[in-house]
Amino acid sequence: MSNIQKTLEAKNKRFGLLDREDGLKITLISLHGLIRAKDAELGRDADTGGQITYVLELARELASQPHVREVELLTRQIIDSKISSDYARLEEPLSENAKIVRIPFGPKRYLKKEALWPYIELFIDQALMHFRRTGIPDILHGHYADAGLAGSQLSRLLHVPFIFTGHSLGRVKRQRLSIGKNNLESLDRRYKFTLRTEAEEIALETASMVVTSTSQEVHQQYELYDHYVPERMEVIPPGVDLSRFSPAGDDWQRPKIADALDPFLRDPDKPMVLTMARPDERKNLAKLVEVYGESEQLQQLANLVLVMGTRQDIRELPKAQQRIINDVLHLIDKYDLYGKVAYPKMHTPSDVPDLYRLAAKGKGVFINPALTEPFGLTLLEAGATGLPIVATNDGGPRDIIANCDNGLLIDPLDSEMIEKALLRTLTEPDQWQAWSSAGIHGTREHYSWSHHAKRYLRDLDDILEHASVPALVSAPRARRLPEFDRLIVTDLDNTLTGDNDALAEFARILDDNDHIGFAIATGRRLDSALELIGELGLPRPDVIDTDAGTQLHYGDKLTPDRSWQKQIGYAWKPAEIHAALDNLPGFFLQEDQHQSEFKISYEIDTEIAPSTTRIKKQLREAGLRAKVILSLGMYLDIIPVRGGSEMAIRHLMWKWGFSTENVLVAGDSGNDAGMLLGRTLGVVVGNYSPELDRLRNHPRIYFAEQPHARGIIEGINYYHFLDNIVIPNDQIEP
Repeated sequence: MSNIQKTLEAKNKRFGLLDREDGLKITLISLHGLIRAKDAELGRDADTGGQITYVLELARELASQPHVREVELLTRQIIDSKISSDYARLEEPLSENAKIVRIPFGPKRYLKKEALWPYIELFIDQALMHFRRTGIPDILHGHYADAGLAGSQLSRLLHVPFIFTGHSLGRVKRQRLSIGKNNLESLDRRYKFTLRTEAEEIALETASMVVTSTSQEVHQQYELYDHYVPERMEVIPPGVDLSRFSPAGDDWQRPKIADALDPFLRDPDKPMVLTMARPDERKNLAKLVEVYGESEQLQQLANLVLVMGTRQDIRELPKAQQRIINDVLHLIDKYDLYGKVAYPKMHTPSDVPDLYRLAAKGKGVFINPALTEPFGLTLLEAGATGLPIVATNDGGPRDIIANCDNGLLIDPLDSEMIEKALLRTLTEPDQWQAWSSAGIHGTREHYSWSHHAKRYLRDLDDILEHASVPALVSAPRARRLPEFDRLIVTDLDNTLTGDNDALAEFARILDDNDHIGFAIATGRRLDSALELIGELGLPRPDVIDTDAGTQLHYGDKLTPDRSWQKQIGYAWKPAEIHAALDNLPGFFLQEDQHQSEFKISYEIDTEIAPSTTRIKKQLREAGLRAKVILSLGMYLDIIPVRGGSEMAIRHLMWKWGFSTENVLVAGDSGNDAGMLLGRTLGVVVGNYSPELDRLRNHPRIYFAEQPHARGIIEGINYYHFLDNIVIPNDQIEP
């Protein structure tokens, strides 16, 4: 019996799942780009590149392994007349035990990844509904920063182990793109680096394992992050589909894609300097054209072939891609390279292996001059067909060339080095043949998907063996809360309080509408919250979430939520948090009545205290997992990573079967931000704290003009919450 089979049996006994079919259910998450089972549109835009190939091949290979029952790849449903209707299908099979599941969230139309950030919480809520219908997976695996954030939040809610693969990292990309740039604020706005790097930090903080492609990625790229824990990082190189990428056989014939290159070239039979990359600033395509344009020798020896994705009309591309292609065209004109450079508009996935074979038959070379390259699947594809490579001395190319010995590394900013590497490959036939043979052999020895999957499952075996029992692994029970079909959740201080007349009117609304439940979410301790509720003359809440989302009780008897209690203390180390923060400048512990088992509360002087970013950094560098919540510009709460009102409310909805559209959430300060996001109906009262301004570009969050309880009533009317609910702000266009 294999280790993973033993782990499964032990897990099933522990979780009470002996009646279910044996085998793991693995959920992969990849949110952006165009993902479909056949004819992947690689290179169509900056978001549809190597990551798409990676997740599709990984899903298929994992699903073929023994003891894997099912693999599902969660992505975004897109309904857009500008793209194929394939991306609107809710489910699509990948292989016998693998499928794509498309989750609708945000606008229906296609969005680039930088525009997805306001909608991540909507995906989380939709994914919870999906898991409620289909069952909780054994493992969640997020790909790239956006899915890293979503997957880590789902992991914390469902108590399922989480795996993260960054693919490309925000801090590394920002470093490289900032070279020679003066306006870094413009870069940050365009690429949303602040949001992206914080999402990566949260993913790293949550992950039981981080899958990387190279050791350089571990030691030089992830090292830039505060929550850098190399012991959790595993180098498992991706594979290449060797059934597609193989050398030309004896029966090889000139492919159709060659006909698309011929009109560009004066002498199509010359060797080819081939590059294949989407038009993205990081890919450094303009530098390659510049090097070729400056080198008479290269122009005499070879043609330059630039496969820059697909396009019908440059003017219809996103502006960033238009800029890259226009720069390339400008350089072609500047150096008068007509007849020497091909840049075809269209190609299909089936053309890609033929392009490599065509270049290899002509004794050409493949070049990847990217500024950063986490791995570089195109390098494996080229190597597997026998085409030597020249690649940036970064990330994946280092390991690929070290393992396969099939080309040269270059500094992507050094024009002379790039030229010399290309010339050496094109002018030394014996060396060309040695590199060609080594690439064919090395890719097969080191880079198969089967090898990747076996390594992956071996490490997963160890993670599951040490994982605790998920508190929510059993099917959600029939609800036992009082019979109401909708719920109002509101903060207490400064949201409900502050206007006695409005508060009395709000209480009457609750009294007159038996179908509406009432919940309080507050940073106060339970005893303090109950005392204030009594003083205000409010009815006893059906649900009370206290201590900044770390305690959850129900009804008049204040019945504690046992499953919430089981999970809240995960990774909580209060003594070490005190040691890290108590003596910081401007930090003052609040009085004992504001402290609780899972909440450490400070009052801070923002003039001299570190920023919340610096506080998070200090905790992460100390190896501590905790949430940092600033409210009203002066009150700072530190709570467990699985705590927070956003987690408590989602736990509540999962456990008792509430539809998100039937839950109205109201708040006024930073500690309410998490529960306002998502598919619930958010109301920010008029006297809100400036920390909530950042939510104005999010859907389903209404900023009331009236303060305090009057603002909640305004929100109730805005959503028609007492009758047939409407959601006027369901879509906020980016």
